[in-house]
Amino acid sequence: MQRTLVIDSLEKVGQTVRLCGWVDSKRDHGKVTFIDLRDRTGKIQAVGIGGKLSELSNESVVEITGPINTRGEKMVNPNLPTGSIEIFVEDYKVLNKAAELPILVEGDGRDVNEEMRLKYRYLDLRRERMQKIVRLRSKFYQALREQLEKKDFTEVETPMLTKSTKEGARDFIVPSRFNPGKFYALPQSPQQYKQLLMTAGVENYYQFARCIRDEDLRADRGFEFTQLDLEMSFVTQQEVMDNVEEIVKNAVKKVGAKLKDEVFPVIPYKEAIEKYGADKFDLRSEEEKKENVLAFAWVVSFPFFKKVDKKDIAEVRDGKSGWTFTHNPFSSPIPESMEDHKNAENIENIITAQYDLVCNGYEAGGGSIRAHDPEVLKKTFEIMGYSDQEIEASVGHMLEAFKLGTPPHGGIALGLDRLVMLLAGENSLKETIAFPMSSSGKTSIMDAPSEVSDEQLKELGILIAPNLATMKK
Repeated sequence: MQRTLVIDSLEKVGQTVRLCGWVDSKRDHGKVTFIDLRDRTGKIQAVGIGGKLSELSNESVVEITGPINTRGEKMVNPNLPTGSIEIFVEDYKVLNKAAELPILVEGDGRDVNEEMRLKYRYLDLRRERMQKIVRLRSKFYQALREQLEKKDFTEVETPMLTKSTKEGARDFIVPSRFNPGKFYALPQSPQQYKQLLMTAGVENYYQFARCIRDEDLRADRGFEFTQLDLEMSFVTQQEVMDNVEEIVKNAVKKVGAKLKDEVFPVIPYKEAIEKYGADKFDLRSEEEKKENVLAFAWVVSFPFFKKVDKKDIAEVRDGKSGWTFTHNPFSSPIPESMEDHKNAENIENIITAQYDLVCNGYEAGGGSIRAHDPEVLKKTFEIMGYSDQEIEASVGHMLEAFKLGTPPHGGIALGLDRLVMLLAGENSLKETIAFPMSSSGKTSIMDAPSEVSDEQLKELGILIAPNLATMKK
């Protein structure tokens, strides 16, 4: 007999069905045992007579066969979509009996220690709240894909093993067994590859890209994250913003979100700082916050460069002259700043064609019109203090591509973890990721980072310094 999903039992009254799922709860009344059987679609009451179901423990996996009956009028549970029906147990199998659980899975889990939630994440994800977030994320991705396909975007995957790039954070590096002493870097973003796809004539590119950055952890940032990466050829800044606004607006509506503004406000960076004290701000009223309304806005006209923060190691490395980029070095200055940029003059007042999408006090995405002229890109690195040799070693491949017919282009990267966090009304990215890292950078369930064998180290030509355990960051 084919399996029936719980929610489909509503259409099977009077028929015998086979249901499979978890024991959500159990109520033993002597000769009669009731359980709530749960699958991905919902819960249904199962009635066992004569000892049937009595040995089951919560969260055990069972298969139940029997007829679907209508419950008596006084026995209807109005809080369940299937509260008007139940299954009478004729036969059942215990597919996997659950031992005593290390954490409880009822409730929202907010009162459970984070370390335990992550160690037993496969249990934590059984919660109704977490199941809703997992499905919300999936539906949101589908809604975004629908919009992108309508606009004739092409999905392209880019490499996970690449070269260290200047993206504003430390790289995670990977040793090469075939090239002793040399390393790959895991991608902080697909920035260079997506620009090279414009050179390749793809024109409209997108990717749900996994990005990895070795940066300080916080509630809205982790080592790993997912972004919707977009790039378009032959576009203006306004055209990029219009396209992105339409894609985001339609996708968030598709998953049931409420928008404060149908047209996203556009606020210059300087005005944002003067008015809100930051370039990430929340435009909602207190009532709109309670209703989890999404208030999107664009921030534009950013300064291209800033003075290096000497406490930030990544900035010190990138900004050899004392100047570093505010967003990324592959952006283009606006036309009004192009002359100053080419002459490396008035650096603090050079404006970049950068635009950030903010929502409810968070940065939801960032992009720019890119430099497609090799001299413009080269000059950016010169302003940051790079020699010709260093520029060639770092972005020589980009400079070469830009001499071979690269069209003007621009794009954006949308932070999907943050957007799902906002859609779900959560305050931490960990709630939106299936297997997030802990606040100290430990992986869920598996004990990583961990030591590797001497044999592996020897094969890679790596020696661990004897005093490594006592070294400071």
